Amino acid sequence: MADRLTQLQEAADELANQFIACFYYLERRHDLEPFGPNDKIPDLKPEQPKEVDSLPPDVFQAGMVELARDLILKEQQIEYLISNLPGLDNSEREQEQLIRDLEEELKVAEAQRLEAVKEKQEVLAKLNQVLRGIRRH
Repeated sequence: MADRLTQLQEAADELANQFIACFYYLERRHDLEPFGPNDKIPDLKPEQPKEVDSLPPDVFQAGMVELARDLILKEQQIEYLISNLPGLDNSEREQEQLIRDLEEELKVAEAQRLEAVKEKQEVLAKLNQVLRGIRRH
């Protein structure tokens, strides 16, 4: 499973893609209606491609509602991921103390590792002595 920052980045990318899909839907599926009294809708020639592929108003509205719901869900997912990032509830001083504590734990673990490596080398040396002793007999 991806780490939290990767999940957050992927969710933000998905949200951007959803915004683009919403703009595309609104641009391509709306009714051609004039905004003002001087606006005119040009007549298309049969060989001209349509600028929009209008949907019935109720279908268009239902599509907008669904897209809006998807945007809200994605935004809530992003908020949830952000709220679960480490350190948001800690002050800078607490985070620095946590780092110092972790550094101390790391030093202890490193000392234990070095001790284990030393012990391993001693056991290998003893094993070599035993094997040499067996060969001589």
